[in-house]
Amino acid sequence: MADQPRSVLIVCSTNTVRSPMAAALLRHLFGHRIFVDSVGVRHRDGVDPFAVAAMEEFGLDIAAHRPRSFDDLEDADFDLIVTLSPEAQHRAMELTRDTDCVVEYWPTMDPTAVTGNREVRLDAYRQVRDGLMARIRDRFGGPPPPGG
Repeated sequence: MADQPRSVLIVCSTNTVRSPMAAALLRHLFGHRIFVDSVGVRHRDGVDPFAVAAMEEFGLDIAAHRPRSFDDLEDADFDLIVTLSPEAQHRAMELTRDTDCVVEYWPTMDPTAVTGNREVRLDAYRQVRDGLMARIRDRFGGPPPPGG
């Protein structure tokens, strides 16, 4: 754990699906050891209900999450920024141009682009959730995933 970051910012496009899911998973596993925050490149109101449902299956409640953008950050001093979309990667690289901060790009599908019935759409969110959990476990280690 000595080489683990003390603070992690997770960034996606709107902070309504991918980054709140990843932040909740990371907080669940390491919240007492790593400060975790999340933002989006653009501001949008409200967390996605499919993201809420997918996380509830793991016993994690993100319903109260309020999307934020970079402009809402009180402090931009993080040890690690994890980006989940191309525009988030670009913005993080601009932000860290003159700082000593590691930026990691974890390309993550946007499940909002999936069409179909409720189950098909929810399955896309589950895939994103499970993929994020796998990346978090690969990067940070930790216990088995919640609910599994």
